[in-house]
Amino acid sequence: MQLKRKFQTLSSVAYLFPFLLKARRMSDVFETLSFILLFQWHHCFSSGHRVSQDRDDSGSTEMVDSENKLENGDDDDDDDDDDDDIQEKDGDLEVSSGSPLPGMKQYGELIKVPKATIDILRDQVFGFDTFFVTGQEPYEGGVLFKGNLRGKATTSYEKLTKRMQDKFGDQYKLFLLINPEDDKPVAVVVPKQTLLPESTAVPEWFAAGAFGLVTLFTLLLRNVPALQSNLLSTFDNLEMLKEGLPGALVTTFVLVSHEVGHLLVARDIGVKLGVPYFVPSWQIGSFGAITRIVSIVSNRQDLLKLAVAGPMAGFLLGFTLFLLGFILPPNDGIGIVIDSAIFHESFLAGGVAKLLLGDALKEGARLSVNPLVLWAWAGLLINAINSIPAGELDGGRISFALWGRKVSTRLTGVTLALLGVSSFFSDVAFYWAVLLFFLQRGPIAPLSEEISEPENKYIGLGITVLLLGLLVCLPYPFPFTTDRMSFDL
Repeated sequence: MQLKRKFQTLSSVAYLFPFLLKARRMSDVFETLSFILLFQWHHCFSSGHRVSQDRDDSGSTEMVDSENKLENGDDDDDDDDDDDDIQEKDGDLEVSSGSPLPGMKQYGELIKVPKATIDILRDQVFGFDTFFVTGQEPYEGGVLFKGNLRGKATTSYEKLTKRMQDKFGDQYKLFLLINPEDDKPVAVVVPKQTLLPESTAVPEWFAAGAFGLVTLFTLLLRNVPALQSNLLSTFDNLEMLKEGLPGALVTTFVLVSHEVGHLLVARDIGVKLGVPYFVPSWQIGSFGAITRIVSIVSNRQDLLKLAVAGPMAGFLLGFTLFLLGFILPPNDGIGIVIDSAIFHESFLAGGVAKLLLGDALKEGARLSVNPLVLWAWAGLLINAINSIPAGELDGGRISFALWGRKVSTRLTGVTLALLGVSSFFSDVAFYWAVLLFFLQRGPIAPLSEEISEPENKYIGLGITVLLLGLLVCLPYPFPFTTDRMSFDL
């Protein structure tokens, strides 16, 4: 185990080596080190050996990567240790000691599912009125049943869960999933002992608090340009940090509203969340927070509610403060002087600025605005990048809930490719691409029932959040002319 942890540490440094190559200032090195630490904490709370089983036509048994099993359906031909072989002994089925969920407790011995239990599941729990079984095979930590779903997935899941409860009490957990190989429903039954959270040596809140303090520091420095060019001078000019306090508080207010939105909905749907890890960023103050979903989400509609709540709360508050920044007069009649070109960086910001400022917003013009505009804009941008449809970001969870696992997996690949191209032109895109690839690319843990689609009203909310994120991130391509609104290229 110690050797494994040393390997993880060395591999994390190797993974993040591109950060050091791109670093041009002490601030970049500082951000790189914080990402390496965050990478290690991510391993502590969400890593684990996760394998499943697949049988070939000859009846031989092989271990396959669980992520491929759930997302791509691809077989892995690599040989595994003899200790992990899945065998049938004395009529009982030995399955892998892994868990279908990330971050769950791992066992040193194989878990047995009695043959009598499998027979009861196949003949007495499943049936013509719910899920008609046509085949079965071992699955990571449990058994996968192939067959035909009868009726609505939600209704069948409720019936099956009740029958399992009557037969076995709380010993087993049922999942209704989509087989990525043929897009047909499958039922997975696993012992609940495989779903126990993995214990950690260091309290989660301690690490989250440490990263929160670092994020607060970067938010302060972001609003004090004089200190950004020389990080070491910060400790000799602590008084100057006070200048960045108002901006840091406004952006933090938007970030906290985002997390509160998640928390309120999580309580409403009965889902437990982990402590949010705020990720520091030198360019925009923070990349938001990484919030783990600790318990099992019931269905795609609940996942959509949970994923939408954070960005929607952040967008509403951030946009309100953004508008107030244009309405309120600058402090002391001076404010912050900015170049009009800054509004070309976002379609939403450029459109709103042109609508409210009118003829005052022209190409090459210098404008005096209330600093609240920039502070709120930072919060909007952080919300937007967390709404990107990729991995375990809010946007990735939204795309999963809207279109299912296969489509969301493809969107993640496309998004990572686009971020990779953008990283040649933007430091923010570079750091975000690496962070997303190594910490947030997924896969999303299985839901109890992944077949049913959300209601139309929640689909509308999900699409709205994705569109808002797109409008914030896309540039404003039209020139600022003397016309109040002009779209001449």
